[in-house]
Amino acid sequence: MPSKPAPIKKSPAKKAAEKAPAPAPEPEPAPVEAPPAEAPPAEAAAPAEEAPAAAPPAAEGDGAPVAPAQDAPAAPPAAPAEPAVVEEPPKAPTPPPPAVPTSAPLDVSVEDVNDSSLTIKWKTPETIGDSGLDGFTIEYCKDGTTDWVVAQEELTPVNRYCIKNLTAGDLLNVRVVAVNPGGRSEPATLAAPVPIREVVDRPKIKMPRNLRVRVVRQVGEQINLVIPFLGKPKPVVSWLKDGQPLDTKRVNIRNSDKDSIMFIRTSQRDDSGVYEMSVKVESFEDKAPITIQIVELPGPPTGVKLVDSWGFNAALEWTPPKDNGNTEITGYTVQKADRKTGEWFTVLDHYHRLTATVSDLIMGNSYSFRVFAENKVGTSERCAVTKAVATIQKTGINYKPPEYPEHDFSEAPKFTTSLSDRAATVGYTTKLLCSVRGSPKPKIEWLKNQMVIGDDPKFRKLSNQGICSLEIRKPCSFDGGIYTCRAKNAQGEATVSCKLEVKQIIISEKGK
Repeated sequence: MPSKPAPIKKSPAKKAAEKAPAPAPEPEPAPVEAPPAEAPPAEAAAPAEEAPAAAPPAAEGDGAPVAPAQDAPAAPPAAPAEPAVVEEPPKAPTPPPPAVPTSAPLDVSVEDVNDSSLTIKWKTPETIGDSGLDGFTIEYCKDGTTDWVVAQEELTPVNRYCIKNLTAGDLLNVRVVAVNPGGRSEPATLAAPVPIREVVDRPKIKMPRNLRVRVVRQVGEQINLVIPFLGKPKPVVSWLKDGQPLDTKRVNIRNSDKDSIMFIRTSQRDDSGVYEMSVKVESFEDKAPITIQIVELPGPPTGVKLVDSWGFNAALEWTPPKDNGNTEITGYTVQKADRKTGEWFTVLDHYHRLTATVSDLIMGNSYSFRVFAENKVGTSERCAVTKAVATIQKTGINYKPPEYPEHDFSEAPKFTTSLSDRAATVGYTTKLLCSVRGSPKPKIEWLKNQMVIGDDPKFRKLSNQGICSLEIRKPCSFDGGIYTCRAKNAQGEATVSCKLEVKQIIISEKGK
């Protein structure tokens, strides 16, 4: 079987004509696989996207005719070519932002030192960033040189490190660097070089118990604080107030080998604050804060006003004082005064609210009110007084007293104590007694043997609060008989009687 000849390279016009769509023929059975043909030369091959599935016979004028293969069936017409889709190349991913080093570590200080090692500590940097923190590296060099030596082989993740195998007597500078993927941070260096030697006695402040919380004094009082400390050699003592040096005109400091004395002759409000005492021996330091609060009486409430008055009540409200005396307000004192008398009386004491209702006011009176502020020092010297006056109006009350029937107290005379029979001695005055009641007051008469006793001076008649008496002065034997007391008024009369016997004293002949 003769070999298949190589295809002829077509002109661009011919290629365009072949790409035009043609009617699709009816499907035919699959052709028999043709024998493999020789590979055409590389330079004569058409591009893949331009060559049809089966090349049609060449037209006249395009070149020499090519004889078709005798055994191969005729190839079906080529399907219409689809337009080519141009794919965009994929975009490269956005690279992450470059890592940024952290800020410098904070507060590098000496924790311990001896003749062969130095222990330092520090705080984590303020700014770390998204890339995190890998660790810290510690470097040191002798004072006066710039030959920094790395103290450890690997980064340390903790905020403390001990540099070992040092030479006694050296004076070292130490710095700490934070490391992350962005690189090294700015170094944080100790404030002063550290001598490598053993400290005999480290500084220590022995703060008294009464100074550990707060020192409270009133304005004008004296402040004298003695604070002992330890340390050898002699520590260097320094003082600060609110982070600033002390005003030596106000505060006197006296230091000795064992203690420090802070003295203020006359305290003022401006002396309040946080005082910090520091004792330092070489690179070791101990600090202790002391809070001093100078207090005084508070000012008056900012304002008090009468909100409302009704019935026998008055509602008040006020605002806290602008000056609380440098301490909290513990309460208020509320007073009232009648405008007629002008005298002030306390109605509420140690009162904690800013509103109050004063009750039990007197009808028809007008009242003014005032409020004092209180703190732990005492009550304010000045007060806030209401401008308005609360007048308790008189309400119209028509009082009608109840009608009671008049009670009839009329009563006929009645003797409550009767006369008793008596025996008298001649020449000795005697008295007859009885008691009577009745309304109206009864008239009292005395009778002897049924005869009314007139104004005889021998007899004395008395009547007081219902007690009736008849006094017989120096009776004789003829004065004996029946005596009667008669009481009578408009309601009736009553009598009571008794027998009086007058005895004669007989003297015998022997007695004479």
